[in-house]
Amino acid sequence: MTTREMARKHTARRGSAGRSVLAALLAVLLVMSAWPAFAGEPAFAAAAPSKAEKAVDAKAERILSQMTTDEKVAQMMVVAFPAKDAASVQKKYQFGGYILFGRDFKRTSKSGMKKKLAACQKASKAKMLLAVDEEGGTVVRASLYKKYRKKKFRSPRRVYSSGGYKAITSDTKKKDLFLRSLGLNCNFAPVADVPYKKSNFMYKRSFSTSVSKTKKFIRLCVTRMGTDNVVCVMKHFPGYGKNGDTHGKIIRDKRGLITFKTRDLRPFAEGIDAGADMIMVSHIIVNAFDRKNPASLSKNVNRYLRSNMGFDGVIITDGLGMKGVTDFVGGSQGEAAVRAVKAGNDMLCVTGNYKKCYTALRKAVRSGSIPKSQVDASVKRILKMKIRRGIIR
Repeated sequence: MTTREMARKHTARRGSAGRSVLAALLAVLLVMSAWPAFAGEPAFAAAAPSKAEKAVDAKAERILSQMTTDEKVAQMMVVAFPAKDAASVQKKYQFGGYILFGRDFKRTSKSGMKKKLAACQKASKAKMLLAVDEEGGTVVRASLYKKYRKKKFRSPRRVYSSGGYKAITSDTKKKDLFLRSLGLNCNFAPVADVPYKKSNFMYKRSFSTSVSKTKKFIRLCVTRMGTDNVVCVMKHFPGYGKNGDTHGKIIRDKRGLITFKTRDLRPFAEGIDAGADMIMVSHIIVNAFDRKNPASLSKNVNRYLRSNMGFDGVIITDGLGMKGVTDFVGGSQGEAAVRAVKAGNDMLCVTGNYKKCYTALRKAVRSGSIPKSQVDASVKRILKMKIRRGIIR
């Protein structure tokens, strides 16, 4: 063999080895790019907007351009249904929505409730979210009363045990039709939390301690609710896990980020992929995301939802009347409202004094403490969601 032939053979071997190394590197990169999907963070890419989506965007932009600053501030609030003159209150403020509780259904007949809700919508320039927590089981609002439904909705856990996932889809449809028959268009459900055991606070309200089962449950609920044009609100991000109740006190979660990636975030990722409209953020201080602030007041949590999980829908806080957040800010719901918006939330669930929250937000926006551009971005998301779900026609 000549020297030239030996050189060519050596070069060929080097080229083959180089190609092998390159192939190996490409394989590693492919695995790394797929990792988020396994970690509870879906690999996503922004698709070009369809013709229909462009029309939704243009319509939302037109409505937004006709709103006053005060109306935009009000649009970011879902307020507890006023005991008196709900339609008159709506005419004055133009809130983004009302949330109803058991007390509202207890003191009103079915026909009376339908009339009240219709009057609220008539008073709305941009039609409202009219919402309830109708999870089934321990948390039901309307179906709790026989004048509304013969039997209250069972917990998803019990529904599944009697008929599997097929029964979950059927039960979700029944809830949707029931709510829409009253004039309600939003259910603060499904619960995406994955508890550890029966003694955990969220156990009775959750579907399962199994991540894979909860993922399938969430996908079925979100998909069915979308088909029925009932706005879904997945909760309580980033997941209660084994934590206690933030209704009564400040709660801190000390679990590591890997636990959330492999457990708590995965049902939320499934719901996002299925097209969830809204996600509710809890008041738990989650060290893995932010050691200083409750999730509802944390920019880090909002950034993670947007950037890491690719959620472009509406982010809403848990009730701002809960002690897990009010105690944290020294008892001021107005301060909690302002800090929640500064953190990046699009909507606030105001279960306490709506006047104080509205006044504080209005002042913060007018002073520039909260940029008007941020308010516009949030309100546009809200309007687009309402348009997609046929609330605004």
